[in-house]
Amino acid sequence: MIVTGDPDELRALFKEARRRGKTVGLHAAMGALHGAHAANIAKMAAECDVASVVISRRSEDIDGGTCGRLLPAGDLEADLARADEAGAGIVFAPQGEAVRGDGPLVRGALSHLGGHLEAPSRPSHFDARLGAVAGLFGLAGPGYVYFGEKDYPRLLAVRRLVRALSLPVVVVACPTVRETDGLALSRQNAYLRPSERGAAPALYWALLAGKRAVDERGERDAKAVSAKMRSAVERQPLLELDYARVADPLTLEPVGTISGEVRLLIAGRLGRAHLVDNLAAGTTEE
Repeated sequence: MIVTGDPDELRALFKEARRRGKTVGLHAAMGALHGAHAANIAKMAAECDVASVVISRRSEDIDGGTCGRLLPAGDLEADLARADEAGAGIVFAPQGEAVRGDGPLVRGALSHLGGHLEAPSRPSHFDARLGAVAGLFGLAGPGYVYFGEKDYPRLLAVRRLVRALSLPVVVVACPTVRETDGLALSRQNAYLRPSERGAAPALYWALLAGKRAVDERGERDAKAVSAKMRSAVERQPLLELDYARVADPLTLEPVGTISGEVRLLIAGRLGRAHLVDNLAAGTTEE
């Protein structure tokens, strides 16, 4: 496995791989790789000739107010080992902000999504993250990029970004990876105290309640489905619900009457952790 922090070297590696007729895959992470990252990397390695992973050493504040806290240096070795075991051939681990993008340009390209993007309370942070993604795609060049469905609004935003800016990449969605009790794997789970961990799967159970209402009982009133999800979360007093939405799967616009596929989106705070999750409903696929 090749490890580099030099953008020019990464660009050269990708260029050489494509010259030899190989397909290039890219998966971006913020460090502290976990089982979901490993699953995404393994999927990429099975589908692409060259599987590359970007490991950023920068983290994010729980409220999105700062991006300045660095992960412990020792974590990089664990991340590299996990990436290698999952099948990565190249790891790009830049120091600081080696890849930047134009946040305002991204906001302009995605303006039609309005205020329905994930984490509306921190739009500038979201712009910066997507700006960095756009810069990374420009650095990497043509290929396949892998994103998890757990952060569905981000996945949708990246797809829109690629189309809006005519970037030469194909966005591949990776299924959400869950614990046995349904909790979606996330870096945020590390913030959960033992006393909070038992309440965390309530978001997934709420999504299942909403999905059953739509798929099994034929509920078509989106407000009734949202209420069903909220009611399920309220049984866990430790959880502070941010939102429970029924949205169009392509625009994230709120849905009134359900006809066809919708996306159930939910988020909440549990202690220091901000947890998000989603499921498709109105379809047999999930």
